[in-house]
Amino acid sequence: MLVTLKTLLRTLVLPPTGPLLLAFLGAWLLGTRAAGFRRRAGVVLLAGGLGTLWLLSLSPVADALWRASERAPVLDLTSATGAQAIVILGGGGARLRAPDYGGEAAASDELLERLAYGAYLARRTGLPVLTTGTAAEAQAMRTTLERDFGVPVRWSESHSRDTFENAEFSAPLLRAAGVTRILLVTHSNHAYRAAREFEACGLTVVPAPVGVWVPPPPSAQRYLPNAAALRRSTEALYELLGELARRALAALHLRRHTP
Repeated sequence: MLVTLKTLLRTLVLPPTGPLLLAFLGAWLLGTRAAGFRRRAGVVLLAGGLGTLWLLSLSPVADALWRASERAPVLDLTSATGAQAIVILGGGGARLRAPDYGGEAAASDELLERLAYGAYLARRTGLPVLTTGTAAEAQAMRTTLERDFGVPVRWSESHSRDTFENAEFSAPLLRAAGVTRILLVTHSNHAYRAAREFEACGLTVVPAPVGVWVPPPPSAQRYLPNAAALRRSTEALYELLGELARRALAALHLRRHTP
């Protein structure tokens, strides 16, 4: 129930839906031939909704938000000393029965980036791999790692629907194998919040973020709205708000791990 509510709120609040709803409300107020306060409110809502959508679609704004959400340092492999396993988080979805892979499962672009980095770390460290995500993601992650990267999956957790459940369901598998220190692979904007969830389950976490922001080359096109920037803005805002929500839910004992 809580996961469904969170998904609904995410859709309604974050771009593009959130700003568009404000703009539609403003347009509706103006369309009713309102006067005085209602008319001014309509203008503010319409301009605010469209203006917010425009700003969040600009690459410099998206970059600033993404950098604000990146709070985990880039992995230094020397800090991986003592780690006993690599945990790769699902995310971004999967393609089941992908025709270009002969009907086998395949990872989406975001998930594939995590798997590629996880495979790189597995080869460099020789550590066993745990994958965690939905049933579809778990199938695609195992298939992709073993088929395309030649990296075996020691543990596969396939019941989690969000980061809280990634940690909640993965920790018992790791503890049963005597694993207490992990390398946690996920995207850079998600790594800080994900690490806090796994630490709350009693594990020692070394974040291994992928997709770390790098300065782009100067270009006038960066100041034109584009869909890629809007997507990055949305993901960064989700993580910034998600960390606040995680703290609030834990403080209120509404969603809290028991190590």
